[in-house]
Amino acid sequence: MEPALQDRYAPQNRCFGCGPANEMGLRIKSRVSGDEVVADWTPEPHHQAFPGVLNGGIIGALLDCHSNWTAAAHLMQRQGAASPPCTVTADYAIRLLRPTPMDGPVRLRARVVESGDDRAVVEASLEGGGKVTATCRGTFVAVKPGHPAYHRW
Repeated sequence: MEPALQDRYAPQNRCFGCGPANEMGLRIKSRVSGDEVVADWTPEPHHQAFPGVLNGGIIGALLDCHSNWTAAAHLMQRQGAASPPCTVTADYAIRLLRPTPMDGPVRLRARVVESGDDRAVVEASLEGGGKVTATCRGTFVAVKPGHPAYHRW
């Protein structure tokens, strides 16, 4: 299996949602699969909002980070670069469609729906229990020198 984008390009990243080096983080593993990026992630009891249901803030972090990596991978490919640019979230909106069950892994799916030279608009979903439980649409921008996030991951 191909290494996750996070492990391959940012092994020292400490981001709460996607940083491989954050022992207390969510540590999602996003992988390119055709025209989308996918990740499977298993919640733990401390991620719940109430018994059996995943917390909405955790859902937001999962969708935000997974979408950001989808944009970074897309921009890397678009530019023909050897590594992705450092991208940050410019905006994103989440729709919580139904409770996300905690009794097994959830699947994140994302794809770029619009892009420019330094930004991509991504649509993503989270599936749990065989149903889409949340969706997201966001804009992710490659930052330049001088930005606080530049080369931070």
